Amino acid sequence: MTAPIPHPPSAFPGPLGAGDLAAEISAQLGTRLGRVRLHGFHRPAPPPPTLVAVAHGSRDPRALPTVRALLDRVRALRPGLPVRLGHIELNRPLLADTLDELDGVAVLVPLLFGRGHHVTHDLPAALTAAPHLTGRVAAPLGPHTLLAEALHGRLLEAGFPERRCPRGAVVLAAAGSRAPRSAQDTERTARLLSARLGGTPVLPAYASALPSPATAPARDASRRPPEIAPTVPDAVAELTARGHDRIAVASCFTAPGRFATQCAAAAPQAASAPLGDHPALARLVLHRYDQALLARTGSGPESSKAATVAV
Repeated sequence: MTAPIPHPPSAFPGPLGAGDLAAEISAQLGTRLGRVRLHGFHRPAPPPPTLVAVAHGSRDPRALPTVRALLDRVRALRPGLPVRLGHIELNRPLLADTLDELDGVAVLVPLLFGRGHHVTHDLPAALTAAPHLTGRVAAPLGPHTLLAEALHGRLLEAGFPERRCPRGAVVLAAAGSRAPRSAQDTERTARLLSARLGGTPVLPAYASALPSPATAPARDASRRPPEIAPTVPDAVAELTARGHDRIAVASCFTAPGRFATQCAAAAPQAASAPLGDHPALARLVLHRYDQALLARTGSGPESSKAATVAV
């Protein structure tokens, strides 16, 4: 009997939350479903659907090696699972080229952190343009307790105190999107990280100023300027005005790039590194893959073609 594959120890001791427990269960199920025994005979199972990790892409030369390191960790956690990489833009392989090389079933796992345009439109469109595949689009990586674990780990590496400091605060730096659900996802991730930090204030902010999705007026309503979602310098200024003088920036980015560099430069003190190959992020990638396979999205012929999993 093959021994179960060990998982990296959690950076946060204590009982598993519901999200963590679900991730652990799905990882164990994924390992065992590859072997089926009927009446004492070993019957090989069909190959599992390909996990296609979808990165945004960046001109930063550090980005591609960082994403590849994350996928190497995913492969180590789930040997035998075919894992491929595709980029939305700027890096090769492009997603369309990766999908052209596949057949059978694929699950697209976005290495993105909210339900923005790429997740809700570009990825389903990519599957539609690949009629030779049956596929699903998994949920983005955020929000989730495993994402909060990875953010927490990178903050500790950057020197942020593990114990709560009354004057400490964190800016959660994200790419940002005009999609209302993406902003909601970032805000929820900020709350999860705050809880992970024992109640330390965490303020979400973005790499560039965007009209706040929840409050921006319609195109023909120009009586007042739209409320602007805060940039990282805006968030730092707000926290400073509240009396916080130990402010760190938590980088909610998979890999180095223009936005990550810009946000880190605005940090008054410590700025965490992009999440990269953090063990919790690798576990989360597999959890989203398993969720997409287990989701029931209907019984019509199109239901298995492109299904985005919501959380």
